[in-house]
Amino acid sequence: MFSPEPRLRHPRTNPENQPKKMKANKGKTCTREREFLYKFNAGNQRLVLTVPLKFPVQENANHLHGRLMLLHNLPCFIENDLKQSLSQFIEGESIKDYDKEAEAALEAVKSGEVDMHQLANAWAKAYTETTLEHARPEEPSWDEDFADVYHDLIHSPASETLLNLEHNYFVSISELISERDVELKKLRERQGAEMDKVMQELGKSLTDQDVNALAAQHFESQQVLENKWTSELKQSTAIQKQEYQEWVIKLHQDLKNPNNSSISEEIKVQPSQLRESVEGNGRIYEEQRQLEESFTIHLGAQLKTMHNLRLLRADILDFCKHKRNHRSGVKLHRLQTALSLYSTSLCGLVLLVDNRISSYSGIKRDSVNRNGGNEDKSKNIERNQSNILPGEFYITRHSNLSEIHVAFHLCVDDNVRSGNITARDPAIMGLRNILKVCCTHDITTISIPLLLVHDMSEEMTIPWCLKRAELVFKCVKGFMMEMASWDGGISRTVQFLVPQTISEEMFYQLSNMLPQIFRVSSTLTLTSKH
Repeated sequence: MFSPEPRLRHPRTNPENQPKKMKANKGKTCTREREFLYKFNAGNQRLVLTVPLKFPVQENANHLHGRLMLLHNLPCFIENDLKQSLSQFIEGESIKDYDKEAEAALEAVKSGEVDMHQLANAWAKAYTETTLEHARPEEPSWDEDFADVYHDLIHSPASETLLNLEHNYFVSISELISERDVELKKLRERQGAEMDKVMQELGKSLTDQDVNALAAQHFESQQVLENKWTSELKQSTAIQKQEYQEWVIKLHQDLKNPNNSSISEEIKVQPSQLRESVEGNGRIYEEQRQLEESFTIHLGAQLKTMHNLRLLRADILDFCKHKRNHRSGVKLHRLQTALSLYSTSLCGLVLLVDNRISSYSGIKRDSVNRNGGNEDKSKNIERNQSNILPGEFYITRHSNLSEIHVAFHLCVDDNVRSGNITARDPAIMGLRNILKVCCTHDITTISIPLLLVHDMSEEMTIPWCLKRAELVFKCVKGFMMEMASWDGGISRTVQFLVPQTISEEMFYQLSNMLPQIFRVSSTLTLTSKH
């Protein structure tokens, strides 16, 4: 039973840590403790609730009120009045504290303790950063700015100049790569001769340890030379990239100002750079006859979408590499690729690779060597040294390859050379995921290795090729029908590539199979010889 005017104390939080008196700390909000008193009548008794509060109050007033009602088992008829009184007390005491802090801040300014100009600058900065109408507009990123400038120039008469400059850069890097290969070849030949001499003395004047020591020395020498050339190529490409960007911006500025007499002269391809590719024996290299057939199809359940299909016999790296002779046909391909560089109609290519992301061998090495080492490799790939699984892929973006902007490096294993893979094989599912990325990233042309190999081997008989082509054709058809639900139905070009060494007879059998599976509405046959 309550005694007259009992005090219902609210438990303090760590009362031993509460200072009796606190002095104001400059630059910080002071912590003070005040007691909230609430008086109410319960029958014939007059009761008082006492609650110690820390200011500034961090807890929500409604939450604090609920805890008081529950903790002290307070009668419900005082609930609303207690809530109102508690809120008014917290608000009133907080305003008093704010007024005291404001007076102290003004006094500090008057006494010179705080620099008025610094304070004004801080307020102005905070205001402009938090108020949209006074904030500065965001500056466009360098990539966006360069994309707009390049897009304007490549669609102007200056496109010839841009392509010539790119070709000159390509030739310069190609010559460096040739020098590197010559040096590495000479080093290996010299090391081979040294190893032969050592092996002749093995068991006589030399031991296995001597052989191992020489092999380790040879390996280290090769690493030093390769690292030297890697560094030089990286530095050269970085310089080229910076020069190219600066030159493109300057040319764009010059073209916008017709009165500027210092407009850049058109860059010419030097006659020495127009030479044909020559093999070591001095004979001009003749490309194997390329075969191509094109088809038009319509896919879709209700609303059908038109797509273009092509079957090509070609080296897959022909879509990446530049020709040193710079013939008109190759130049037109490069111009078309450059025109669509910053657009919604990008071109992609599927490269089959092993699971070693960090390695530099096989087709990954060739795709770099044949294109002057100018690939823009993803930074994520450089950081991630772990292996990937079959069916997974990584993406590289390119601005100066012959006919593509994006390369999908699809991981496959030796299982793709067997004849018993199914539609659930990781390589097939990888193709499905690649096509899905094409839908979400404006890639409207994609080139796919039809047989899921880049080179033919003995086990790839005619039945093997027909069975593999049928599987890939049917799966890609299903994926293309799915694409309508992914992107709403956009017309695309899908190119099926077969190795350059496949026979013409096999090519035309595959060509006859394609319209049967896709139910082609019209057929256009193109046969060309380059």
